[in-house]
Amino acid sequence: MNSRRDISDEIEGTGEYVDSSSRWRLLVDHETDGASNMAIDEAIVTTVLEGASPPTLRFYGWSPPCLSLGRSQPFADADLAACRAAGVDVVRRPSGGRAILHADELTYSVALLQGDPLAAGGILESYRRLSQGLLAGLVLLGVQAEQSASARKPMGDVSAVCFEAPSDYEITVQGRKLVGSAQWRARGGVLQHGTLPLCGDITRIINYLVLPGVERETQRQFLRTRATTLETSLGRSVPFAQAASALADGFAQALDLVLVPGALTTHEKDLAAELRQSRYAAADWTQRT
Repeated sequence: MNSRRDISDEIEGTGEYVDSSSRWRLLVDHETDGASNMAIDEAIVTTVLEGASPPTLRFYGWSPPCLSLGRSQPFADADLAACRAAGVDVVRRPSGGRAILHADELTYSVALLQGDPLAAGGILESYRRLSQGLLAGLVLLGVQAEQSASARKPMGDVSAVCFEAPSDYEITVQGRKLVGSAQWRARGGVLQHGTLPLCGDITRIINYLVLPGVERETQRQFLRTRATTLETSLGRSVPFAQAASALADGFAQALDLVLVPGALTTHEKDLAAELRQSRYAAADWTQRT
């Protein structure tokens, strides 16, 4: 995994939170395990919904590497023996979509209210709007990225791999998916999170999915042509801290936000610990479908 440093002194914006839709909290977290990451994301959107926290942009990493399944994805898609042998965790996200291998990446999450202007118009429209922040940040890094056009497949032609094809308004570079995102709406709150692969073999996920031998190699070759990493796109490596700083600046510029560096509250930490134990680290949630 990539090394990182505290970037809070690189992000413009200081002071106490005030009640303004354009003033968000910025969190840059250390790497942690998959169950903890998903529990923290849900804890944040819960406290935003309670009015106890401001809208929040969070960046984080994963340790150990983790295979995350979409909310309704069959648990049988995961090759548990291969995951265990390689020390790869398995977790189920609260959001939808297909499997993602979280390794050598930067993950972002956005937590806000459904009544926020940035969340208006439903999932696809808010995807388009929030993607402007991602695009602006990638431009600052020198990436010539764009939002994908509709690439929806018939329901019978869906792969277990999230990065196999871009969805509406996701981020691509020369037609290859660079940033994958998913959104979950519940009780008036919105959680959107997504992944930016920084480096590494984008096809590694195939090792941890249950696929017939012939299909495994076909999927590996296909994925190589349909997805990419930041390092491949730029021809150089980008450390986590630099990528997080650029994306934060992109969100601030494109969405007219003031980002205030902060930390999880005691309430959020307690709620995340409870959610981790009762849901994201529990077999009845991970194996629910």
